[in-house]
Amino acid sequence: MEVEIVAILTGLAGLAVGLATGLAVQVSERARQPAVPAAPVGGLPPGVASVLSVLRSSAVVVDAEDRVLRASSAARAFGIVSGDRLVVDEVLAMARLVRRDGEIRETEIQVGPTSVRSRADGRWFAVRVAPLGSHGLVLVLAEDLTDMHRTEAIRRDFVANVSHELKTPVGALSLLAETVEVAAEDPEAVRRFAGRMQYESVRLTNLVQDLMTLSRVQGDEPLPALRPVTLDDVTTEALERCRTKASAKDIELATGGEDGLRVRGDQELLVTALRNLVDNAVAYSPENTRVVVATRRRDDGHVEVNVTDQGIGIPDGEVERIFERFYRVDPARSRQTGGTGLGLAIVKHVTSKHGGDVIVWSKEGHGSTFTIRLPLLDAPPRPPEMHARASTTVAGDAAATRGVDAATGADAEVDADAGKTMENIAREATP
Repeated sequence: MEVEIVAILTGLAGLAVGLATGLAVQVSERARQPAVPAAPVGGLPPGVASVLSVLRSSAVVVDAEDRVLRASSAARAFGIVSGDRLVVDEVLAMARLVRRDGEIRETEIQVGPTSVRSRADGRWFAVRVAPLGSHGLVLVLAEDLTDMHRTEAIRRDFVANVSHELKTPVGALSLLAETVEVAAEDPEAVRRFAGRMQYESVRLTNLVQDLMTLSRVQGDEPLPALRPVTLDDVTTEALERCRTKASAKDIELATGGEDGLRVRGDQELLVTALRNLVDNAVAYSPENTRVVVATRRRDDGHVEVNVTDQGIGIPDGEVERIFERFYRVDPARSRQTGGTGLGLAIVKHVTSKHGGDVIVWSKEGHGSTFTIRLPLLDAPPRPPEMHARASTTVAGDAAATRGVDAATGADAEVDADAGKTMENIAREATP
């Protein structure tokens, strides 16, 4: 009996020792394992904030109660988030669906103005919504597609405008060819229609040439092989190309300003830009007036080329749009003058390619002054008195100079007296 009791006690002691040893081993193993934190309630899982901070897209994290736990500054700036709430209903609805079924969803949305007139002012986003963990958190990523949409819209408009502009002279040539064929027995009619065909072919050639020039200068690639260019040569060549059209309307082309100014650039493109400005000045000026082209140093680092006319001027509401491709203030008048609608767009891009800009001052009924400002290649010492060119008149030079001062805002009160000023200048400059 005593032997059995001793055996039982020994077994119990051994069992106790074994249990104690096993418990000690488990405690030791747990002590060596890193602690696994529980998912935070109302906060982000560890590491998520660091990942979101390096994303290029606008990022928003929404909890189970549709509260915004984290939002990038871009998401707030674009109007996707306000306070601690998603304010775009479509995105909020997607977040709830994703939370319910766990499926990733994608869509495109527009944030901002949605009316027909102001729809283009809104911003477009590619939105991707996905579950984040298993605690009801949802991640919203929004990538800004606004520039891509605008580029696509510009491309569509450009193709449509080119198609329309090409269709007009091509259709006219086809119709005139048929008419000439029918009127083959009438030499006078044949001569008349042949002249019209020549006019339409020149118009078509100009349009194709302008398109080629615009495609060359509107990209991001720099112009190759830029060389020192003397603005005197640019002015002389541009005026020679416009002299025939000016003579047909008895418009005098005058030059003035400072000689010997040089820039670094492409001479042919600069001549094209200046010719377009002079062509416009001639086309929109009445007969027996004057167009003045003047160059001057704006400061030690920039030179300005000013084209001043006494034409019909530009309405205030149209000035901001005149450099758009194919935009015409008066489409009916543009058809009469034969313009392609690309001239001022070419001026803008050529000037930009040369590191400069173009500005305009205009007053309806009192003329316009277009100013091309370019970086000066070198700055020779300014003479005490700049000598004018042989073809320059004091009145013509004054017209260009005063017009530029108005265009650059040199005097805050110029706009109030601009009409009277340009009227006086026109009266002085008219021969």
